[in-house]
Amino acid sequence: MPTSTITHAVIPVAGFGTRMLPLSKSVPKELLPLGNRPAIHYVVEEAIAAGIKHIVLVGHAQKSAIENYFDINAELDNQLRHKGKDELADSLNWLPEDVTVSMIRQGKPLGLGHAVLAARPIIGAHDFAVLLPDVVLDPFTTNMSTDNLAFMMDAFATDSHSQILVDQVADEDVHKYGIAKLKNNAAKDVDDQSVTKDSNASFRVAGFVEKPSLADAPSNLAVVGRYVFSNQIFDYLANTTASVGGEIQLTDAIDALISEYGVNVTTMRGASYDAGDMRSYMQAFIYFAEQQLAKDE
Repeated sequence: MPTSTITHAVIPVAGFGTRMLPLSKSVPKELLPLGNRPAIHYVVEEAIAAGIKHIVLVGHAQKSAIENYFDINAELDNQLRHKGKDELADSLNWLPEDVTVSMIRQGKPLGLGHAVLAARPIIGAHDFAVLLPDVVLDPFTTNMSTDNLAFMMDAFATDSHSQILVDQVADEDVHKYGIAKLKNNAAKDVDDQSVTKDSNASFRVAGFVEKPSLADAPSNLAVVGRYVFSNQIFDYLANTTASVGGEIQLTDAIDALISEYGVNVTTMRGASYDAGDMRSYMQAFIYFAEQQLAKDE
C-alpha cells in the first residue's frame, strides 16, 4: 500500500453545540468527557495515528479552552513533578514532539464549508484531511476504527481522488444523514461483500442526497465525518454561494469537485459515536469509561 503524503488535518471546533445545551453553554462540547478524556482528545489521537503532523483547529474566541488543552501547562507540570507524580505529568503532555496543533478563528458563523476554508492560510498548498469532532470513532477495537483515516489517505495517494468516509445505517435512520449515491447504478442495499464492518473499500460516488426518505435513498451509506481532500476543494469553497441559512455548505463544494474531478467514498470499519447528540453521547461515555476501567485493571 502506498505511503500517504498528507500531513495536515483540519478540525472545525467553532460550533456552539446547541444539541448539547445547557451542558455546552460554558464548556466547549469538544471538551466534554468520554471516560476520563475529552472527546476531541480521541479525534486528535486518530489523526496522529494516521500520520498527521499538523492539526489546524478552526474555532472562535470562546473556544480558547480547546487550544489550551493541547498546550503545556508549565505550572501544573512543575507542581506534579515536585510531588513525585512524573507519570501523571508525562500523561498530560502526550502530544508527540513532531506534531503541531494550531488554532485559527473562523470569524463569522457561516457554516462548515466556511470553517474549512478558514484554515487555508495555514494549510497552504497541501492536500489535507478534515475530521469533524462530533464524530468519535471507537479507539478500543484494535486495527479497526483507528485505521480508517490511514486507509483513506493511502487511497488518495493511489489515485488522487478525494475520499469521504461512509457507514451503513439502518433503514429507519437513513433520513438523518447525507446518503451516498454510488456510480454504476448502485442499489439502495449495496450488494457487495467488500462493504462490511470488517474491511475498508473505496467506491466512486456520483453525489449525495441530504436526509432523504427511505424510498428516495440511493443507498444505505451515510457520511460519517471524515474526509481527505485535494487542495482544489479550497477553490470550490471560495466560489461557493451561501445557501440555506446564509451558510457556505461543504456539500456544495464536494458536488462541484465530483463533477470535475471525481470523488470516492470509503466504507468504515468499526463503530462511531455522535458525541454532539445527548443520547449518543451518554451511550458513548458509558462505553468509553467501561473500556478505560477494564484497561486499567
